[in-house]
Amino acid sequence: MKYSATLLTITLLAATGVSGEIPATENHITTDAGQLTIYPVEHATFVMGWSGKTIAVDPVGGALAFADFPKADLILITDIHGDHLSIETVAALSGPLTTIVGPAAVAKKFPDADRSRISVLANGESMEWEGVVVEAVPMYNITEGREKFHAKGRGNGYLLTIGGRRIYIAGDTEDIPEMRALEDIDAAFVCMNLPYTMDVEAAADAVLEFKPKIVYPYHYRGKGGMSDLDAFSAIVAKDPAIEVRLLEWY
Repeated sequence: MKYSATLLTITLLAATGVSGEIPATENHITTDAGQLTIYPVEHATFVMGWSGKTIAVDPVGGALAFADFPKADLILITDIHGDHLSIETVAALSGPLTTIVGPAAVAKKFPDADRSRISVLANGESMEWEGVVVEAVPMYNITEGREKFHAKGRGNGYLLTIGGRRIYIAGDTEDIPEMRALEDIDAAFVCMNLPYTMDVEAAADAVLEFKPKIVYPYHYRGKGGMSDLDAFSAIVAKDPAIEVRLLEWY
């Protein structure tokens, strides 16, 4: 794991509102109800701590990848591919009160006995959980030849409203019209890896259009290696109001 063995002090735990012992943070977003703390795990997988709750996004990697985290209160799953869905990891990270959210295609991958635990959202549907609004938004491919990777309506991106802040999680997608039409986004997690999603130029151009206050490039390793984050940052820098934050995903 990339984390050191040093854990947060009691003072920092109180400041972040995260319960239990969690490895030292690498980023925060200020909300109207305390800090939202971001912990990159790998590729598409990350954890957010807010108001005493632990939110896991696309948890994969097995129990070891989450050994320093408490059980998740909320798990968000975007799609059926192995870099987004691991039933074994979800089981290891879940407690009896964990809420799991995903599209219908994800729910169908779980054993029959576990499907009732999944809160199924289709694109455009939303739910409220512990003061957080969770909206499922489209994620899909639009380039000819890439549609087979992510068909429209199968997977979910997510738009979360947390403590008055709007957080966009793109999932696996290209620069679709629904992304470009987003408004009032405080922080966005944007993917870029060919051939499965989009290239750096498309991702940066979309970011310049929907203008999040903060953008976190993630999910940027593909068949051709790592995407060029320096190039992405340089393009986004055309709008100085957008802050690019680079975290350690690999």
